[in-house]
Amino acid sequence: MHIMDGYLPLTHAVAWTAASAPFVVTGYRALRRTVGSDGRFVLATAAAFTLLLSSLKLPSVAGSSSHPTGTALGTMLAGAPVMSVVALLVLLFQSLLLAHGGLTTLGANVFSMGVVGPWSALITYRLLMRGGLPSALTIGVAAFVGDMSTYVTTSFQLALAHPEAGASVAAAFLRFLGVFSFTQVPIAILEGVLTVLVFRALPAVSRGGLSTTGTHSAHSV
Repeated sequence: MHIMDGYLPLTHAVAWTAASAPFVVTGYRALRRTVGSDGRFVLATAAAFTLLLSSLKLPSVAGSSSHPTGTALGTMLAGAPVMSVVALLVLLFQSLLLAHGGLTTLGANVFSMGVVGPWSALITYRLLMRGGLPSALTIGVAAFVGDMSTYVTTSFQLALAHPEAGASVAAAFLRFLGVFSFTQVPIAILEGVLTVLVFRALPAVSRGGLSTTGTHSAHSV
């Protein structure tokens, strides 16, 4: 779901950067607390998982791509705020070294993958935990929702920037949404399953403190 470099008008690129900035600043403060409280392993796990999964791109709608996001695992381990910074670093690395995404679209990509995705996953996790569902199902569904919400946001960003001639933004949004869904829905399902498996495989020190807030107990939000 990385929008490629130069695909957004300048005004859109600036606006999405401005929208992402407060979350990144808040996330940086949360990141410092995470590192300061011996959360380096948690942070490294979150960053590595996000980098690996979001680098597995498949061609999709013009100007973008389909891939897992990997942000839900870090959200449940370290908190949603931290993931805005993790996403920024991952996206910056990918745009500079992997030609995946771009610098001009960095703000838009951070907003979809580092803000909307993690917070959607966290809210879903909290709601399902309150419903008493099994933890594996809760984690898997939260990861699925985090992935899909990222792709929905990207579709909206593309629709705003490139509405169809003579049609509304809503029509363009539905078109992008429909084309994305062929690849993104199965990808999101696989990400949910993989997130559960990786979470279960983590040492108890990294996951034992997971609370009903949906984050590692030392870094709840």
